[in-house]
Amino acid sequence: MTGPKKETSTAKKKVSRSVLLGAAFLMATSSIGPGFLTQTTVFTQQLAASFAFVILISLILDVFAQINVWRIIAVSGLRGQEIANKVLPGLGVVLAIIIVIGGLAFNIGNIAGAGLGLNAMLGVEPITGAIVSAAFAIFIFVFKEAGKAMDKAAQIAGFVMIILMLYVAFSTSPPVGEAIANTFVPEEISIFAIVTLVGGTVGGYITFAGGHRLLDAGIKGIDSLPHVTKSSVTGIAVTGVMRIALFLAVLGVVSQGLAIDPDNPPASVFQLAAGDIGYRMFGVIMWAAAITSVVGAAYTSVSFIRSFSPAIEKYYNWIIILFILVSTITFALVGQPVKVLLLVGALNALILPIALGTLLVAAYKKEIVGEYKHPLWLTVAGGFVVIVMGYLGIMTLIEQIPLLFK
Repeated sequence: MTGPKKETSTAKKKVSRSVLLGAAFLMATSSIGPGFLTQTTVFTQQLAASFAFVILISLILDVFAQINVWRIIAVSGLRGQEIANKVLPGLGVVLAIIIVIGGLAFNIGNIAGAGLGLNAMLGVEPITGAIVSAAFAIFIFVFKEAGKAMDKAAQIAGFVMIILMLYVAFSTSPPVGEAIANTFVPEEISIFAIVTLVGGTVGGYITFAGGHRLLDAGIKGIDSLPHVTKSSVTGIAVTGVMRIALFLAVLGVVSQGLAIDPDNPPASVFQLAAGDIGYRMFGVIMWAAAITSVVGAAYTSVSFIRSFSPAIEKYYNWIIILFILVSTITFALVGQPVKVLLLVGALNALILPIALGTLLVAAYKKEIVGEYKHPLWLTVAGGFVVIVMGYLGIMTLIEQIPLLFK
């Protein structure tokens, strides 16, 4: 009798380890999209070695936000929208609508990025590349075990991106000493850059990607919290490694006095660092970053409406496929709707403070979390992120809305 029990518990450990790693990489690769590559390159150009300080502060804020969100989701056994509806009836519906619209709009950009990635990698037309990429993403959700396929795709893509990015970082011989010094004593500080990085890493649907994935895999309850916390920090660590590697690659190019092409900054960095091979490598990274963001955005956006109807629950994978199709068809026929992206980007900045604030309230409601006691330091740290990101989110909205009417 002992043998089979041991085997079962080992199998369970393997499954949960695979899911925990998959959830971490799903979150990380969802945040590493085309925008991530461009933002990191542009900010490094502007701030040089001082961007190291921005990365450090944004990673600390990311960890505070993500640990709070994942722990409260796990301990309650509820998805983000369900928790929000219990805190304030109707709030979960509003949150779900904003996230689904945002996910659709951002996925148009992700599909476009995948097309550009295949163009750089293999020379195919960007629209053809976008359609081929969408077919690949859809293929993942055709499987009955779509969750496992998604976990595996995210992990492979994540490792490939990290290896290639580290190679380029080393090949540009960046001034590492200067970067380390500026990490703690920067010559210049950009609040805008910090907010942009936090919003891009854990803003919108992204911070819920891994939390909802763990829930779907049955990892929940107080006993699961050490694993959930570790997985949430792993996700931020993967993002951090990618961000630091790209920062060092760009810093190496900038410190050599080489001119970066403003039309496509990240591609230019790779080309300057490693010639034509570097450009192809950029194509691989861009495609991997974009395709995993397509998968992450579709999966998480639809998870926000999953509990609203038994029909959505029943045809869950097919609705995710429809979500990807709508994004792809819109891009192929219309291109990227600039004004929609502007508005969604501004609304996206408000999702993190609203969602995190709501979850922090939920952490103190017995009918949601039972006997669980949320650590005070996490509440204070999470509350700080809510205030900072809430204020800056409102400022972003005020700035962006007038642009819609120009």
